[in-house]
Amino acid sequence: MSTKSAAALMGLLAAGSLLSACTKETAAPAAAPQAAPSTQDATVANGVMLQGFYWDVPITNTQGTWWQVLGSRATEFQTAGFTAVWLPPAYKGGSKNDVGYGVYDRYDLGEFNQKGTVATRYGTLAQLQTCVTALHGKGIQVYEDMVMNHLTSADAQEQFNVGGTNYNVYTAFNYPGRGNTYSSYKWHYYNFNGTQQAPNNGWYQWNAWDFQPYANNDAYDNLLGSEIRYADASNATETKNWGNWITTKLNLDGYRLDATKHMQTSFVNSWLDAVKTNGRFAVSEAWFRNLQDLKNYASATGGRTSLFDVPLHYTFVDMSNGNGSWDMRGLQFAGFTESNPTLSVSFVDNHDTDQVGGGLNSPVVNLKMLAYAYILTREKGYPCVFYKDYYNYNLGTAIKTLMGIRKANAYGASYEYTSVDDADYYAYSRAGDATHKGLLLVLNDGGSSRSKGITSPFKSKTLTDKTGNYGGTITTDANGYANFPVPARSYSVWVPN
Repeated sequence: MSTKSAAALMGLLAAGSLLSACTKETAAPAAAPQAAPSTQDATVANGVMLQGFYWDVPITNTQGTWWQVLGSRATEFQTAGFTAVWLPPAYKGGSKNDVGYGVYDRYDLGEFNQKGTVATRYGTLAQLQTCVTALHGKGIQVYEDMVMNHLTSADAQEQFNVGGTNYNVYTAFNYPGRGNTYSSYKWHYYNFNGTQQAPNNGWYQWNAWDFQPYANNDAYDNLLGSEIRYADASNATETKNWGNWITTKLNLDGYRLDATKHMQTSFVNSWLDAVKTNGRFAVSEAWFRNLQDLKNYASATGGRTSLFDVPLHYTFVDMSNGNGSWDMRGLQFAGFTESNPTLSVSFVDNHDTDQVGGGLNSPVVNLKMLAYAYILTREKGYPCVFYKDYYNYNLGTAIKTLMGIRKANAYGASYEYTSVDDADYYAYSRAGDATHKGLLLVLNDGGSSRSKGITSPFKSKTLTDKTGNYGGTITTDANGYANFPVPARSYSVWVPN
């Protein structure tokens, strides 16, 4: 969640032809080693995560609340091949309209009458627990969105003086609707470094921020609301206690950590050490567009958490914005997924990038299925599919087909065809293994069909494009060579019969 997204949230709270080219790839694919097993024990081999929400999901639906929507689709998710669902922030915000990132009470999962509602935007605690049970019943892991940077919508103002400056700000969180149930910890001005509040969403600061800006000022402490002071050990301990409480309460398999570059890294590390136990999974939103900054953050967190591949997302944005004019060789060995596959979660879009007016608004509008074909067939990374792409944008059938291909065939050594790729044509293969046939992916952002000669891992084989985008079959020679076609502005995944 970026500064602009945070400001917006604070405002809400305050108020063609075939064979156009034919060249030959002469180097046979090398037998590259498999990536090391993931350090995130809760992931599943060739698993796919679903981000189970988008920014403005409706409060009520024909199936009921959002928890009821997700629970009712558990079988559908399983059939599609999703192995985990990332839930939105499940706790009480400043109102029933709050999407969950304007956190008021992290212990209220839709159970207490606070801020004018018992239910959260997504439903009640009972509905949430039923949803989790339904997902678990279909063998689907559940990851909760953990927002730990800030609190908003305090119960009362506090007047105090620090360093000779008088303050009168909303920083008292007493939780009158919940009382001391689950936790007696209350939050006051001394638990925060500062706060962003109406009428102008300006910042009031009385303690030093927990850390100095870094990554060319891309990472900094103050993001939104009342910024929790994690230099205070008692705040850190309480947040760890909450993490363990919600893990048990919801029987969680993992976590998505929000806005971690805005929190003290030593706290993030200690939280993960205290909560992410028993093989649970964690992925953090450290929104660094610069690849080296993301790699530095992976080092600073010591491999404790996976990271969303933000640089790869922006590569897809560049492809989308080029809309046929971008050089497809930019996909070769791209992003954090290539440099740190065991910690990378690859994605195309999410609730922030798709949010009109948000600070991270950067949707992949054009050629989106080429991006999904890329992440869903790749050897490296843990792909995440965006709910809105699957359902609202009607890409579900095509994504489901790719997920089926992934589950059945995306195994074995990978190979980038660097001497074949050009501005329009990109090729990548998986050699398969003793029980899986492998595949060869071809992407084409150009306006006409393309075909190129490639020496594949598949010798004397007949192959079919399992996506259905290209009809007919092709047959390789004894060296694995054939011409691999792909339609215009499309993708093909060739699999041995």
